[in-house]
Amino acid sequence: MAELEQANTPLIDPATVPGAISLTAAPAAKTKKQKPDRGGYICGVGRRKSSVARVRIKPGTGKLIINRKELKEYFPLLKDQNQVLAPLKATEADSRFDVVINVKGGGTTGQAGAALLGIARALSNFDESLERPLRELNLMTRDGRMKERKKPGQRGARRRFQFSKR
Repeated sequence: MAELEQANTPLIDPATVPGAISLTAAPAAKTKKQKPDRGGYICGVGRRKSSVARVRIKPGTGKLIINRKELKEYFPLLKDQNQVLAPLKATEADSRFDVVINVKGGGTTGQAGAALLGIARALSNFDESLERPLRELNLMTRDGRMKERKKPGQRGARRRFQFSKR
């Protein structure tokens, strides 16, 4: 037993030798939450497929603007509207925040997914207690699925050219 204790003790005392690494674990770093910018906004960035959404939220009346348009005007499909509103409904914050979203690239589904992640991250930056319900509903997780590339010698990513036996 004494041999094991001796093996675990460092040969160099980190307290006396500068630059020596100690065996004790370093204290956990505290996560810094974002401070509001000059306009009082908290930011969050979301990505999905080839879309990038830059989201800014601040306490307000529940206005939601996407690329200078209303939600229903920018996303006419109900599934996309519900996807964008999901983090606000999960935290019951749909009428407590004004949300401004600038989204670029991709199609409507990718843009809605990017906006969802951006809103979730902005809410988490605003208040740490909102992160748990968002994470439980998988709204804080980036969807890494991308379009598979077309392969040479094939018609598409998986589809082959028509095979003729004779």
